[in-house]
Amino acid sequence: MSSGSDREGSGPDLSTWPVERLRAYAMEIDGAALEAVRVVAQGHAYDAGRPEEVRREWAALSLLANRRMGDAGSAGRAAHQEFMLRMWVIDTFGPHPDWSPHTLATDTLGALPLPPSEARALARDWRDLPVDRIRELRRHKNLTAHLERLIGHLEAGPTRDRLLRWIEVRRQLP
Repeated sequence: MSSGSDREGSGPDLSTWPVERLRAYAMEIDGAALEAVRVVAQGHAYDAGRPEEVRREWAALSLLANRRMGDAGSAGRAAHQEFMLRMWVIDTFGPHPDWSPHTLATDTLGALPLPPSEARALARDWRDLPVDRIRELRRHKNLTAHLERLIGHLEAGPTRDRLLRWIEVRRQLP
């Protein structure tokens, strides 16, 4: 029987911890332990049996853990995880001051170092590119995975227009 304490070397059962305790723990740890916090918090956020505000709080904790992991290395993966979770919250609960579609759009565009025209040109002959350039195009594809869902939450304007260009380019990326 587990009470949330260590089990034979597997570590604490984080799924039983309240959000406040898990948030404090997330501020003290790094590496694989942060990934465990991110996954547990995201699982609680997806739990349809919980009230909306509680689910938002768990989603915010998942983002906190994800951002702390991103500081340690794989920033592209962390950004992809973040964008997808933020998009899920917006899709599930609608826009909210803490979960703004416009902010997500701006953050997405800021994470894309290549302009759409350059990504499109590189994608034409991507098989002839060095592996590093192919990886860069794949990162762009991953970072734009949520755009078709995000577009429906945005008003007409320059940001939406830029995202529409990325949606077209994304279809051509490897």
